[in-house]
Amino acid sequence: MSPSIKPSKIPQERDFTGGIIHSHSCAFIGSTGEKKLDERLIELANEISGSEGNCLLSEMLISAVRVSRGSVSEGDFKTMNRTIKEMRIASEVFAPYRNCRKVSVFGSARTDPEEPEYKAAVEYSRKMRDAGFMTITGAGPGIMAAGNEGAGRENSFGLNISLPFEASSNGFIAGDEKLVEFDFFFTRKLSFVKEADAVAAFPGGFGTMDEIFETLTLIQTGKLTVCPLVLVDAKGGKYWKFWEQFVKEHLMRLNLISESDFSLYLVTDDVDEAVAEVTKFYSNFHSYRYVGDQIVIRMQRELTDTQMQRLRDDYSDVLKSGDFIQGGALPDEQNEPELSELPRLIFRHGRRDFGRLREFINAINE
Repeated sequence: MSPSIKPSKIPQERDFTGGIIHSHSCAFIGSTGEKKLDERLIELANEISGSEGNCLLSEMLISAVRVSRGSVSEGDFKTMNRTIKEMRIASEVFAPYRNCRKVSVFGSARTDPEEPEYKAAVEYSRKMRDAGFMTITGAGPGIMAAGNEGAGRENSFGLNISLPFEASSNGFIAGDEKLVEFDFFFTRKLSFVKEADAVAAFPGGFGTMDEIFETLTLIQTGKLTVCPLVLVDAKGGKYWKFWEQFVKEHLMRLNLISESDFSLYLVTDDVDEAVAEVTKFYSNFHSYRYVGDQIVIRMQRELTDTQMQRLRDDYSDVLKSGDFIQGGALPDEQNEPELSELPRLIFRHGRRDFGRLREFINAINE
């Protein structure tokens, strides 16, 4: 790993949903339909994990038995098994680097190295590396190769998809231990958003459109924690400007999205601005998670009285009820002891209009 990439206090529990998906108690793990078999599986889960009440493992074992005995075709069984296997392998690859910030870089596999978009992607990934971020790409040619080239092999991940074309890994990541092979797009795309702290997209085709619209959808609906999304053109390029024109003239004009949704991304042809959009986002804001009906925002430093008053004046609509309170870690955050010293901003959030939540985070960083 490059000396420029230094581990930071990223939550060990990388719950990319920010706690929206809750763990279930053992009372809700389901059943195989055979009480004695359920008891054996729960006992096995506890034995494997070395602790009592391993509900998630118990539930997974019971689900596997139900799948094997249920009305599931062999093809579906293979798909389910491969899905879990790919997710496991990807998690194992990323695990040693979980304390390092990362940015996923999307773009066309057909962009040649002499094109300005390729050079912009190289520059962006290099500057993100210098800012302390590792880079995740699809491991292929074009913009993907540019991302790995700019970040350097030591600071790159590659998530390759098996295809009959455009599927070979680029020379900057081929053979590296941080290269993961996927059969399924959906498990690959999950890794792109689950492991990244920011997303950058350069001009691309259907795949790039798919990836950025999925990222926007996940953030807009709260299924993915709010993070920076930058849409980057080469200097003077108009690809993303025309994309945004479509969004404004059709989606917004027809009231299919909200005004605040435009805060979920940045369109720019300036690489430095694209880098700053990400680094500023984490200048004070660290991370957040939900605890019950409260959102707990972890920060690098406490807010001043003036900043707190501004939040109350300008962002009261973000509140479901009550007030913004600064404080320490809540008891339910005990599973993240490495973050216990960070100051918190705690309030009841309506879990909607995540564009406004992004604007709120921007205000925290000012």
